[in-house]
Amino acid sequence: MNFTRTELMAIAAARMIAKSQAKTIFVGTGLPLLAATLAARLYMHDITLIYESGGISHAPKYLPISVADTRTYKGGFMTTTMDYVMSLAATGRVDLGLLGGAQIDQYGNLNTTVIGTWEKPTVRLPGSGGANEVGSLSNKVMIIMRQDKRKFVPKVDFITTPGWLSGGDSRNEVGLPRLSGPWMVITQLGLYDFNGRNKRMRLIAMMPGVTLEDIQANSGFEIEVSDKVGTVCDPTEEEVKILRDIDKYKILTGKED
Repeated sequence: MNFTRTELMAIAAARMIAKSQAKTIFVGTGLPLLAATLAARLYMHDITLIYESGGISHAPKYLPISVADTRTYKGGFMTTTMDYVMSLAATGRVDLGLLGGAQIDQYGNLNTTVIGTWEKPTVRLPGSGGANEVGSLSNKVMIIMRQDKRKFVPKVDFITTPGWLSGGDSRNEVGLPRLSGPWMVITQLGLYDFNGRNKRMRLIAMMPGVTLEDIQANSGFEIEVSDKVGTVCDPTEEEVKILRDIDKYKILTGKED
């Protein structure tokens, strides 16, 4: 069946969320909302979704427009506050954090603050919201974002959310929890983990029809490649049907591929 790269990216992310076996997920805005809702509808019916504005619930029927949308509360079992849900991450109760970003570097550091310098930015972005806490304190972090040279950069212009910082043990050396950090990156081109001791981003699977040349051409830094690079399976009819039902107004899946 026909599908877009954006749809396959969301489906691939939902599959990896299920593979993580997380019980509690802190959901960021944009594509993380779509992937988390799909994972909960298809694979993980008892999962707990936590939203920055304070909602704690199972999967909403339709895609929330933002993490403050009233649909994040509808049918939920707790309506709390931002400081309460951040405390869940701080006390180790968030298994998986889902985030996007405007820029990412080879160590998974994310920028959602400024493009350019802090003093004279060319673009002012929304800022951290809860992204710093989620990226710093969740037990694992998955990043879901589109890939091109403007987004995959040698060095982010501002570290909004720390990844593996400069690699190796640098994250632990600044006092961040030893068992936390970026686990996976999902883009419209491929799936990446963070390789061994150096904690650099590493390609582990490509989307159908994508080549290694495409991967590198859409990155501003050299991406390490696993010895065994797989291919992401095409989505099933059920996956596409449920995804389109969730995003029936094409808020996210209607964006150009």
